Amino acid sequence: MLIVTNRGIDKMTKDLKIKLGIGSAAALVIIGVAIYIYSTKKQLNEITEQYAIEKEELADEYTQLAIQYEGYKLDVNNDSLIDKLENERLKVQRLAEELKTTKATNAKKINQLKKELSTVRAVLRSYVAQVDSLNRVNEQLTEENRVVTQKYHSATQSANKLKKEKEVLSQQVTLASKLDAVAIGVEAQTKRNKATTKISKAEKIKVSFTISKNVTAQIGEKEIFVRIMKPDDDALVKNRSNVFKYEDQDINYSIKKIIEYEGEEVPVTVYWNIEEYLYPGTYRADIFADGNLIGRKSFSLEK
Repeated sequence: MLIVTNRGIDKMTKDLKIKLGIGSAAALVIIGVAIYIYSTKKQLNEITEQYAIEKEELADEYTQLAIQYEGYKLDVNNDSLIDKLENERLKVQRLAEELKTTKATNAKKINQLKKELSTVRAVLRSYVAQVDSLNRVNEQLTEENRVVTQKYHSATQSANKLKKEKEVLSQQVTLASKLDAVAIGVEAQTKRNKATTKISKAEKIKVSFTISKNVTAQIGEKEIFVRIMKPDDDALVKNRSNVFKYEDQDINYSIKKIIEYEGEEVPVTVYWNIEEYLYPGTYRADIFADGNLIGRKSFSLEK
């Protein structure tokens, strides 16, 4: 029979309390460790999530920066600067690809890529300043070119105006200095120098006129040409090689006479000896001097 004394009971109670104390302490340690692990894991998840967000934002920034570099290339006409912008754009593109392959938990690499981003942004700002400077220079040159062009057009218009005025004045002087044949008379004559309109009786054609006074005309020796035109508008000629210049063409003349002109009136009379067949109709005598038609007179011949 087991006999338990009071002393034994006290000892057992004491051992139980110790064991319970140890168990409670162990439980508290386990609970603390669990709470620490949970808290640490939660913090790690939050940090990982934060790095993932930063990585995504950094990727967006690299994308925007690449677009900016591409856009500025379109506004630049300087080949050297375009090449620099393209090199930086390719660098941004390379860093963006490098970011894609970087784990979100790789804080060191992400921070490094952040610094690289700051560097290429600074480079872009310097290029933007150069682009703005070039644009201002181009605008200034464009404005200067516009002013110069405007002055050139104005000078050209003035020159053209003066040229036209000079041409008009020259034409006026030319017209003013042109000789005129006045008091023109044309008649067919018989052997006895009598006027006739009968072809059968006509032996010659007399053409008389006066070169009028003109103090603006050039004085000196003048060649006077007379063309006697038949009804078919063909000229009476003795030789087809008898030609003179009129309106940049060589045309035949019937009679040529040289006179001395001193700016005063000069009477002129010439004759055409009829040696060819003439037919009835209206004839005409055209008178020329200095390359100008200075007079004209029609006359008729009949059977």
